[in-house]
Amino acid sequence: MIKGWHDQDGQLHEKIYNVALSDNRRVGPQGGVPVVGNTVNLKQASYSNSIGDPELAVVWKDPDFDRDELAFYYLRVLEIPTPRWPAYDVAFYNLKDVPTDVSMITQERAYSSPIWYTP
Repeated sequence: MIKGWHDQDGQLHEKIYNVALSDNRRVGPQGGVPVVGNTVNLKQASYSNSIGDPELAVVWKDPDFDRDELAFYYLRVLEIPTPRWPAYDVAFYNLKDVPTDVSMITQERAYSSPIWYTP
């Protein structure tokens, strides 16, 4: 969950709350989250959909809610890593000497529409 709000001085702030994690992962004591893992096979430009969770459900209450602050909320979901389009070309055409700065793996994100709170 991502929260944005304006404080009493009109300054915009944002904070990320980890509210649901797949594969029984837990938020660490310092607030860090273990990565979900990576099943991408670059030689075959394939991946296994065997990590993560097909569905997550949670009820969340803002622990920092202030009924006098203008705020907005939206969800961000991280997908498991998958091959990027250059990886498919490299595997299909058996390309060699591909520059190292070409990213072969991507981790897509999805965002919800915002929810606005007005005091």
